[in-house]
Amino acid sequence: MKNLKLIRVTKDYTQLKVQMNTGINQSILSKYESGILLPSAENLVILAKFYNTSVDFLLDLTDEQQPYPRKR
Repeated sequence: MKNLKLIRVTKDYTQLKVQMNTGINQSILSKYESGILLPSAENLVILAKFYNTSVDFLLDLTDEQQPYPRKR
């Protein structure tokens, strides 16, 4: 999941900062970024909202970082 690490580094965030803002444990984030563990659907949504991007971007399915329009 190269885009998950890419967006974190691009925004100059540490895994600890992401943990403090999302509630997802730093060791779990590390496993997501290294590809050892796949995020749950719930955690993907949390991370996509935190980074203001799409789940598809986090899953490396697109290079487009812009999020989809939100439901009304």
